[in-house]
Amino acid sequence: MTLAYKSFRYLYTGLLLLAVGTGCNKAVEIDPPTSRIVSQEAFSGNASATSVVTGQYSAMISNRGFVSGINGISMLEGMAADEITNYLPAVMGSTLQEFYTNTYNVGGSYFWNEFYQRLYTCNVTIEGVTASGGLSTAVKQQLLGEAKFLRALIYFYAVNIYGDVPLALSTDYRVNNTLSRASKDQVYAQIIADLKDAQSLMGETYFKGITAGTTERARPNKLAATALLARVYLYQKDWANAEAQATAVISNGVYQLEQDLNKTFTSTTKEAIWYLLTVDPINYATYDAQAFIPYTNPPGVTPNLPGALSTSLVNSFEQGDARRDKWVGTFVANGTTYYYPFKYQKNPSGTPEALLVLRLSEQYLIRAEARAQLGNITGANSAQSDLDAIRSKALLPGTTATDKDAMLTAIAQERRIELFTEWGHRWFDLVRTDKIDELMTVLAPQKGGVWDPNHKVLPIPYSETQLNPNIKQNPGYSN
Repeated sequence: MTLAYKSFRYLYTGLLLLAVGTGCNKAVEIDPPTSRIVSQEAFSGNASATSVVTGQYSAMISNRGFVSGINGISMLEGMAADEITNYLPAVMGSTLQEFYTNTYNVGGSYFWNEFYQRLYTCNVTIEGVTASGGLSTAVKQQLLGEAKFLRALIYFYAVNIYGDVPLALSTDYRVNNTLSRASKDQVYAQIIADLKDAQSLMGETYFKGITAGTTERARPNKLAATALLARVYLYQKDWANAEAQATAVISNGVYQLEQDLNKTFTSTTKEAIWYLLTVDPINYATYDAQAFIPYTNPPGVTPNLPGALSTSLVNSFEQGDARRDKWVGTFVANGTTYYYPFKYQKNPSGTPEALLVLRLSEQYLIRAEARAQLGNITGANSAQSDLDAIRSKALLPGTTATDKDAMLTAIAQERRIELFTEWGHRWFDLVRTDKIDELMTVLAPQKGGVWDPNHKVLPIPYSETQLNPNIKQNPGYSN
């Protein structure tokens, strides 16, 4: 899908199927007037309008979605960084190897198509819900809040993966056809505006269907918007606001750090702020389990899936860290031990698993970093106390860091361990803290590539630059 006229003459079949909750987005071109009629029909009642929004989650969590599985952000950005080793580049296809060696193809769309498909449906929802007279006030506010939250989430990943990106905020193809790339500052300003709107529109209760009040956290609420806003402020180096938003989540009392590491990634975990539910047809709890965990203990020399953890990551765990025991799996082939992420499991017994998007541990780490940057290093209600809260559930002693530089180093290490193979955190952390060039200059050649500092961001797909001359390619890539 492109940003040009073809992609913004909306997906007639896709919208109808979304309206009944399937999450399918197969495209059939129609004229814009008909598209507007379909939108009005889809948002005429609470149930159908809600299905359009919940269909987004079904699409995102599918094995073709950008959030999970073999082509998801966790796998590919983990490949790009120093988290995952690709043992089967020839078998698993070129995309994994391109990320592993940081040598990207301008002909590849990578995440782009999925991002803009999801963004278009967000804009359809915002326009349709706003114009609808058939929705209850509670449902209308919740759906608007969810759509703005999702638009912010997708733009957050788009701007961190591609840099400057077109900022499409409507379904008007005549406008979207000619959009140029908005600056990162403009995109972040829109992300913040959307999240503030989402905070004001949604309450703290979770919705299921058209009813408020459920123990499931499968749809975002006000606190999910707050948690994402805390992350956005951290990336913007707005330390005071990052601390304030993270504190609003932590002090609310709805969430708690999960002391039982085996329960962290289940649908009943105490620290889930927002997750995506999925039931895989091959009996996996999540597509991340399918992507990362070997099907069998293979007799061959190498793993049969490219989800093996890098030696540097495995060796970075401290002695006695419970996360090493609970979240890292092992298998042996021909006398060699391989390690893989075991946060998500195959066929988990007991409580079903859910793909965590936002969880409380990250909020403690956000607040710790913000407090350290503000000079609040040790003592009660400090960076130290926040970091120790994370270390405690891993059965580790308190941090020994007592000055700003040491504390920031300790927080970066804790983020690497706590958030490994989740949502590209490691890659984005290396980029935002200006550590990426130092690491990749050494690491990329070891992985069979050559590091180019321009490759902090992916290339804009060739098709986009050809269809819309206002979209310019990122430096370091040639069309």
